[in-house]
Amino acid sequence: MSMETLFTKIISGAIPSDKVYEDDEFCAFKDINPAAPVHVLLVPKKVIPEIGAAAECDEGLLGRLLLTANKVAEQLGIAESGFRYIINSGAHGGQEVPHLHLHIIGGRQLGWPPG
Repeated sequence: MSMETLFTKIISGAIPSDKVYEDDEFCAFKDINPAAPVHVLLVPKKVIPEIGAAAECDEGLLGRLLLTANKVAEQLGIAESGFRYIINSGAHGGQEVPHLHLHIIGGRQLGWPPG
């Protein structure tokens, strides 16, 4: 039985979003509270509550998550100038939705440290 999350509702179209990419495994859409000119969430359609809950069987999906993020960064026009990927995990990590997602952030000079 698959868990329903805010992101599964966005993926299904039950909640509107500004999708920028979708394939059989992933969906990417603009963040509603962007931290930079480009701020997109890349979400696997398989619900994994957080990165720490990923299992051995998710190894391929996690690799494809990063490769798909590269594709989306290229599509968004930030691949050459640079960007940042962020995966938050748990309450102290700033995760708000219990569904693994990767933030793709760019479009301006990003500072360090991030938090």
